Amino acid sequence: MTFTQRQISPFNPTENTRTMGKGMRAAILFLLSLLILIGLLGGRLFYLQIIEGDRNQQLAENNRIRLIAKPPERGRLFDRKGNILASSRLAHVVYLWPIAQPKEKWGATIERLAKYISVPAATITAKLEQEGYNSPNLVRVSSAISPKLVTLLSEHSMELAGVQVEPEAVRYYPNGDVAAHVLGYTGEITAEELPKLKEKGYRPGDVLGKAGVEYAFENMLRGEWGGQQVEVDAFGKVLRVLGQKPPKAGNTVKMTLDLDLEKAVEKILGPQQGGVIAMNPNNGEVLAMVSHPAFDPNLFSGKISEAAWNRLQEKDHPFVNRVLQVYPPASTFKVVTMAAALESKKFGINDLLPTYPYLDIGGFQFWDHNKAGFGTIGFAEAMAYSSNTFFGQVGMRVGEKTLAEWSRKFGYGEYSGLEIKGEETKGTVPDEEWKKRVIGEPWYVGNTLNMSIGQGDVQANLVQVSMMTAAVANGGFKIRPHLLLEDNEAREWKKSLGIAPENLLALQNSLKAVFEYGTAASLNSGGTSMAGKSGTAQDPPRLNHAWFTVYAPAESPEIVVTVFAENAGGGGGSAIAAPIAVQTVEAYMKIKKQPNSPNNPPVPLIQ
Repeated sequence: MTFTQRQISPFNPTENTRTMGKGMRAAILFLLSLLILIGLLGGRLFYLQIIEGDRNQQLAENNRIRLIAKPPERGRLFDRKGNILASSRLAHVVYLWPIAQPKEKWGATIERLAKYISVPAATITAKLEQEGYNSPNLVRVSSAISPKLVTLLSEHSMELAGVQVEPEAVRYYPNGDVAAHVLGYTGEITAEELPKLKEKGYRPGDVLGKAGVEYAFENMLRGEWGGQQVEVDAFGKVLRVLGQKPPKAGNTVKMTLDLDLEKAVEKILGPQQGGVIAMNPNNGEVLAMVSHPAFDPNLFSGKISEAAWNRLQEKDHPFVNRVLQVYPPASTFKVVTMAAALESKKFGINDLLPTYPYLDIGGFQFWDHNKAGFGTIGFAEAMAYSSNTFFGQVGMRVGEKTLAEWSRKFGYGEYSGLEIKGEETKGTVPDEEWKKRVIGEPWYVGNTLNMSIGQGDVQANLVQVSMMTAAVANGGFKIRPHLLLEDNEAREWKKSLGIAPENLLALQNSLKAVFEYGTAASLNSGGTSMAGKSGTAQDPPRLNHAWFTVYAPAESPEIVVTVFAENAGGGGGSAIAAPIAVQTVEAYMKIKKQPNSPNNPPVPLIQ
């Protein structure tokens, strides 16, 4: 029997056994590592797919699916009869779609686009960067553009990647500058406004109300965004449209305004700088509100031209609503003085006082407007003739504290409650404390005399004067003026001033006397009976302001009209403001007999 004997190296007698052991250990370690790795991967896959499966699937969907937002159509504004005051018309607007191309390619595209649409490249870039280069939202970079420009951009679409021209409803005011200050206007959101409004869902380029009821009713008019849900690849390229949610248009808002009356008052006021408000004295519904000079709000629905802007600047503050600004109310304030006198019981209804050419108070002469006085008269005659020396004596006996108290009861020195509060100035009811705090001087008797005739530091707006007149007309109630027709709370809100019936009747008779034999007697045509008060406010070195406030019919009031003619001069309230007020009442009486049917013209396309 033979066998082969393996030779063992004399230099390493243990070579064979060690080599065999090392190989086994390496194999075992490799297998263990592999099993551990497989276990870890399997556990991770189990965690991701089973435990976190739903969540991760949603994250994947979010990366793959994008929403392209679409703006809603703004809600329409109607007058009380259904006439359109503000609506929308079709236009085309330029947008950028940020994810359509990489960030580095946008610069050249924007430079080309800027030349076509006449918007600075820096402005376009700022809007894009504000939204973000990875945003799926469309970024509005122009206002309404002409059909010619739509065609031009279409022809150059190959060199304008990511630029989209989309149809959009833009604000349209079919009556031009009629009721411009009440309606206000819309405009694009500014960079300063955006941070505060982002949390409400506003985006760069959004259009919102900037003034008037467009601003006050923004939440009702705005509507809800819609959009398209699209699938995109890793580079943001749209693969397919998955679905869409139509935008929800804003709410329709019906206002208290009567368009026919508004147009009539615009014509009656004509070129006279100033304002007119017509209101229902029983529920505070504002029927007309006119301020001149005005502006066409359609100018702000698109890009306003430099020429149009310059023409606006030639006017005397056309954006100021003069109905809501404050001025010395002049002799219209004598209604407050008479109410304070009678209710304080410092005077009786039948009391008489002598009047004079002027009152000398501390060396200062306070003149009656006729420079002669009116003899010995009572409240009705003093109101009818508007005697300053009569009411000056009354005011000095009543005192500034009582005058201030009744001023506030009638609504002076506070906001009227009108929805466009942001544009209203609440005025001043001066008293001793106010003068020390604001002017740093003590109160003098002359201040009381000035206050009693609506001069000096007392200031009021047309809405407040109308509220005062309405309280006399409606039986002694303070009402809340409002522009929203369906506002039942405002329509039904009344607060009694607590005027004794006999004193209220005396006030009503004194305002009737203005038309029977007083400063407005020449306007008494024998038609609709009226009651009111004139006023002439000094504004040195400029011409005097002219006031007139009236309610009608005197026996059963339906309307209060207050007129303010700024720096009108030439005869004051009875000569300038009173005819405007009376003609407004007559227009109202005529219009209310007409059929209550809307007459809405078709809405044109933007050319």
